[in-house]
Amino acid sequence: MSGAYPGRDRRARRVDPRGGRPRVEENGPRVAVVGGGIAGLSAATALAERGVRVVLFERDGQLGGRLAGWRTRLADGTEATMSRGFHAFFRQYYNLRALLRRTDPGLHGLTGLADYPLRHRDGGQDSFARVPRTPPLSALGFVAQSPSFGWRDLGRMNPRAALPLLDVGVPEVYEALDGVSASEFLASIRFPEAAHHLAFEVFSRSFFADPATLSAAELVLMFHIYFLGSSEGLLFDVPREPFPQALWDPLARHLDGLGVELRTGTPVDEVRPVGEVEVEVVAGTAVERVDGVVLALDTGGLRAVVGASPRLVGPAWRASVAGLRTAPPFLVSRLWLSRPVAGGRHGFLGTSGFGDLDNVSVLDRWEGEAHRWALRTGGSVVELHAYAVDAAERRRDVEERLVGRLREVYPETADSGIVDVRHEWREDCPLFTVGGHRERPGVRTGDARVVVAGDLVRTGLPVALMERAATSGFLAANALLERWGVRGETLWTVPDRGRSAAGRLLAGLGQRSPRAR
Repeated sequence: MSGAYPGRDRRARRVDPRGGRPRVEENGPRVAVVGGGIAGLSAATALAERGVRVVLFERDGQLGGRLAGWRTRLADGTEATMSRGFHAFFRQYYNLRALLRRTDPGLHGLTGLADYPLRHRDGGQDSFARVPRTPPLSALGFVAQSPSFGWRDLGRMNPRAALPLLDVGVPEVYEALDGVSASEFLASIRFPEAAHHLAFEVFSRSFFADPATLSAAELVLMFHIYFLGSSEGLLFDVPREPFPQALWDPLARHLDGLGVELRTGTPVDEVRPVGEVEVEVVAGTAVERVDGVVLALDTGGLRAVVGASPRLVGPAWRASVAGLRTAPPFLVSRLWLSRPVAGGRHGFLGTSGFGDLDNVSVLDRWEGEAHRWALRTGGSVVELHAYAVDAAERRRDVEERLVGRLREVYPETADSGIVDVRHEWREDCPLFTVGGHRERPGVRTGDARVVVAGDLVRTGLPVALMERAATSGFLAANALLERWGVRGETLWTVPDRGRSAAGRLLAGLGQRSPRAR
């Protein structure tokens, strides 16, 4: 990545890799990347561009991980692309965007949504379209416009408890707040009840978790990344076409051109050290001997591979991996409707108070494939999300309730027939438990041959979600490249401290955790 600023925030932080030569020598080291999601693709890209021979293993038949897509045939005979659901590409995702620029330098495959309202069942609705992007004007502008968070609410808050929001650093935020739940933290600062859905839906629910089980450190870090620490703003982009066509097919061609062996549909069973230098990767009956391995797996996949690799790294590290937990199940329901939703509906709407329903996306507002289907049929393509579903619930009941909630939020859909529907249930997102940060694996494992990447990984940087996956993938590649004296990828993050000296000084007054008070 170049040395130029990656976005509009002139305070973005540049993270340089260790120095070294630009590439490995001919017939240099060979690395196995296990996992073809964002983290694995980032690692494979950085390594292959520097001459490392890479073989990438992906258990599914397609690349993309949680952003994968696959073909399906609808009841009307149409071929469509199904996925695991909507993802927002925030402008703070500097390293993910750097990955996508490999095949789309101008990021023309992304388009911005003008707004994403947040609607509560009591009638309140918040908007981000006219909120200034630069702190502290962003916070003041939001309060000035919000029907659910006003100046009186601001005056009722506990300022001392809220002060840590003004100066968020890593790892300090974890040292101060990882032992407190997101719910406890919001209660301690007397966050107004009417505005709770903003913190829960936009931030806590982004982790697919109940705020009572989510670390407050993760919540506060999210506030910093998206609202109080960055001037990139809260609006985001979305791909103009489904994930495979817009993102992963072009990147696969890029990697193929670099000589990367892409082995989709090939799960890895075991990883075992060989002597002091090499590693064997076992995938079915095939055994690959390599010089390094990147474990870029989801929580369950990492636990399975490490659990089947008794000689990998060491007992303490394997125990920490075994202790990782996944978030509760979530549901993505996509409906192809026979009639259009009303013309003024937004591409994305966050919801609160509507039972299981967390958000609604009208895909034909921005995704080309869905838009073409809607134009041809006169219908609409709508996607519904339900996060942190009670595992005891009957899945059919949740699916039916979700469709019922759509008809409550967008009443015009009650008169629409359902041409076809797909329900995707998943339970593979990491759970960032209260007090669990210290036990999560970092990129480095203690064995220089083995590194870990993914959104579950501790990076030491202010990143989260998809950006944590991309950043950790590049960091994993950089760690391996250091072994061979090669300079890795330059990274960028949002500022790693509060934006003003006065705010940082005040934040020092609130360093004690809410539990201590």
